[in-house]
Amino acid sequence: MNHAYDEHLATNRYFDRHFESDAAKILPGEYYVTSQEIVLVTVLGSCVAACIRDTDSGIGGMNHFMLPDEGGREVVSSSARYGTYAMEVLINHLLKMGARRNRLEAKVFGGGAVMESLASSNVGARNAEFVLDYLKTEKIPVVAKDLLDSYPRKVYYFPASGRVLVKKLHRVHNETLFSREREYKARLTTAKVEGDVELFI
Repeated sequence: MNHAYDEHLATNRYFDRHFESDAAKILPGEYYVTSQEIVLVTVLGSCVAACIRDTDSGIGGMNHFMLPDEGGREVVSSSARYGTYAMEVLINHLLKMGARRNRLEAKVFGGGAVMESLASSNVGARNAEFVLDYLKTEKIPVVAKDLLDSYPRKVYYFPASGRVLVKKLHRVHNETLFSREREYKARLTTAKVEGDVELFI
């Protein structure tokens, strides 16, 4: 499948000195799944991240996505299809690695109203609502969440234990987060939602 917005595995691996642990950085449109003791790190503005793990095996992963803002055009159908795709890619990869659907739990973060251009279209709130609705429909319990409000967040997720640390970024000194989300939002606008994800039950 070759989508303009294809969810893909994050490739940015590094050693996090603070946690004395290998780490993977998840950028907008990326996800990561692991059975190892590593920390998954992302910075969220209006985007949301779902952290999902098998509570028994510790196989877990994180995604980082945003619903496309289509200015009212068929908002429900195709933007929900995009969000569903982002969630299915993560869940299916977990199942492929041996996670069991009935043992999955989720923690969800993000959806802040942090950028003027996005706050007006309520995109953070739509993202937050989507991810909660999706998990409810899929019967995956949400055991922790930190959504909405007006600040960006840095999220550290330890899939092996399920531990999460959320750092609220009250002052973002650089424009990196905003330019990444703007660029990602622009990519989504031109993306076509095509193809289905193969489901592993």
